[in-house]
Amino acid sequence: MLKCQVIIDAMERIAPKKLAESWDNPGLLVGNPANDIHRILVCLDARDEVIDEAIDRHCELIIAHHPFIFHSMKKIRMDQPVGRMIEKLIKNDIAVMAAHTNLDIAEGGVNDVLAEKIGIDMTTLSPLDVTMTHELVKLAVYVPLDYADAVRDAIVRADAGHIGAYSGCTFSVKGEGTFIPGEGTHPFIGMTGKMEHVNEIRIETIFPVEIERNVIRAMLAAHPYEEPAYDLYPMRNEGKKESLGRVGNLKKPMKIDDFSESVRANLNAPYVRVVRANNREMIKKVGLCSGSGAEFIDRANISGCDVYVTGDVRYHEAQRARELNINVIDAGHFATEYPIVPVLANRLRDELKNYKGSVEIIVDESAKDFFEIVKI
Repeated sequence: MLKCQVIIDAMERIAPKKLAESWDNPGLLVGNPANDIHRILVCLDARDEVIDEAIDRHCELIIAHHPFIFHSMKKIRMDQPVGRMIEKLIKNDIAVMAAHTNLDIAEGGVNDVLAEKIGIDMTTLSPLDVTMTHELVKLAVYVPLDYADAVRDAIVRADAGHIGAYSGCTFSVKGEGTFIPGEGTHPFIGMTGKMEHVNEIRIETIFPVEIERNVIRAMLAAHPYEEPAYDLYPMRNEGKKESLGRVGNLKKPMKIDDFSESVRANLNAPYVRVVRANNREMIKKVGLCSGSGAEFIDRANISGCDVYVTGDVRYHEAQRARELNINVIDAGHFATEYPIVPVLANRLRDELKNYKGSVEIIVDESAKDFFEIVKI
């Protein structure tokens, strides 16, 4: 078994809460972080049927994409749907957590899975609507020659040194350091009260400001000096951009009808709705946003997309797409998001595989779109 907090920490690595939109409500919604977890049910929605399945299969934790508690609550009424679900969860000691817009935005999250599903060349992906840009910090640390590799490795293991698709990026230059150990010190090199000259290496690297504490802690743990000398500099360089939605290219151009059918088949959707642009039959550049992303139709058009794939497109949003002359494929909220469920389960298994204790992770395979096709 594992503690619930261990699973919460693993989900934070997969989809950090800081990525979530301000209006969102990700994280632990019901439950105790100290509880023991033997079995987890991963789903799109924590519906009544999912809770019943969790009870039947003896799951202590449900991880959902959509938060079933979204807005602040002043009352918990057991005769109302949300209150009834809370009551059932508490009586059966089942916790619920959600990863919503943070999982949409995260690398390897909902939108990346959608992009891969519909045939986007993943090497061409770029942001659709930037939600945040990471602030960068530069570290410069001075290390005696024999310890340079150990300190450099510690910094890199703490996740510093990423530049685009490159990792482990550092720069080193040799020089001479001087210092005079004072009374009460215990210098690694040198004698109290005497000027010491040491051949050292200055190691430089960059990292996002939010991991500064971890990087510095790792550097200090590997450094041999009692008082290591290091500098931190704020950077004007832009760090990694986080985004709702993606833009990317197909591996080869397709006709809009062929691409629409490909999207439908790859997402296992019963149908898709298409807003067809004039004289833009061939599709190469694709914009996408899982779930309800019609608000980004203009953004997709500005990005030069031939087609925009999303769900929940309303009449006047479709009209706007026609006015902009951009193709739109509405594949539905469910179909554009459900593919993340088995992927998330596998990623969580990978995150937890090195912990002592074991937990079984189950995928909710009974989920289906609330909308049905009625044939008359």
